[in-house]
Amino acid sequence: MATKDNLSDYLIAPAPADPRLTRAVDGFDEAGAPIRVSVVEERPLTIFLNKREIVTAMTIGDYPEYLALGFLRNQGMLSDADHIISVDYDVDIETVVVRTEIETDYEDKLARKTRTSGCAVGTVFGDMMEGLEGLTLPAAPLKTSWLYALAQKINRTPSLYLEAGAIHGTVLCQEDRPLVYMEDVGRHNAVDKVAGWMLSDGVSGADKILYTTGRLTSEMVIKTAQMGIPALVSRSGFTAWGVEIAREVGLTLIGRMRGQRFTCLSGEARLIRDIDPAHVTHEDRKHRRKGADE
Repeated sequence: MATKDNLSDYLIAPAPADPRLTRAVDGFDEAGAPIRVSVVEERPLTIFLNKREIVTAMTIGDYPEYLALGFLRNQGMLSDADHIISVDYDVDIETVVVRTEIETDYEDKLARKTRTSGCAVGTVFGDMMEGLEGLTLPAAPLKTSWLYALAQKINRTPSLYLEAGAIHGTVLCQEDRPLVYMEDVGRHNAVDKVAGWMLSDGVSGADKILYTTGRLTSEMVIKTAQMGIPALVSRSGFTAWGVEIAREVGLTLIGRMRGQRFTCLSGEARLIRDIDPAHVTHEDRKHRRKGADE
């Protein structure tokens, strides 16, 4: 069970008790007995950049401003040079409008889009590799003691996943401290919320770690690299293209991290093995989070 000390580490933590995010639904179990279960809400959010409608995303509905900012930033539709003058959310029509000082035009980018492999299918506009040309991430060291500590803290944090399942989580971390924990029906949404928070608060990714519950796909690797984060960690597995891109940009890529085990397929030289895995506490089965594509 998460302690107050665990939760005090977070700048933003999940809110499984928020009544807007789940709904009680009546059903029947395998024996035909009536049951009531908590299921995650899913609602549309339309994102505008200035006067142009960009996309309608399916989301659980929390942190819509961060989701809009992060989506636009990770799609290359907002750059460091763009001066954002307002981010307005209208709850009645479930729309976020991001306004910049100088209006942008992304007709060509909008004409080219790729459906990604994520659950709650994501869309990447333009060329997927755009913005990675010549990018090399900081060669930041990564201690294995941080990884084990993060896994234990994150897996014991009260979350929508533990409350209702059918959801992904992404956590921005610094050394062994989890900072911002976002959840959503699609892993791309969860990571975009983190990116939006970083953009809004002017937070650098150079000394951060991104922990995700989803597969380590090309999309996840590209988003992490665009955020300037040098390490990406998951309980789940890899895709070959995700590994290729990670090696190209110098991203430390760790997957299949469960209990005392993990697999590193990129950035092994940056790992500092400062703890014997045999001394790591075994995961309590009740806190185990599956590798998250269920």
